[in-house]
Amino acid sequence: MPSPIASAGSAAAIGLSGMRAAQTRLDSSAHNVANVQTPGFRRQQVAQSERAAGGGVDAQVQQARQPGGPDGFADLAGDLVEQRISLYSFAANLRTVQTQDDMLGTLLDTKA
Repeated sequence: MPSPIASAGSAAAIGLSGMRAAQTRLDSSAHNVANVQTPGFRRQQVAQSERAAGGGVDAQVQQARQPGGPDGFADLAGDLVEQRISLYSFAANLRTVQTQDDMLGTLLDTKA
């Protein structure tokens, strides 16, 4: 019998996919901030999409086709906002995983 965490439609699996997507967004934004002054640097963007089966999300990193313009700092504010959004998204999805864990513990306590 598969564990509740491993089942594709469980709240924990959905929360974990959201946590991975938030981490991907944070990593991409940090990459953009760290390399803003690198000659020929191409910004990264994250495309997030819902999973067709079982719930959750997928996130793929894409690079811009052309290097940034002469003012590489133009998108810096957006990158900083993206980092904060990623933090809140990660925390919200973590809370989902913790809630399912608490519910499972309560169910096991009741059955014992």
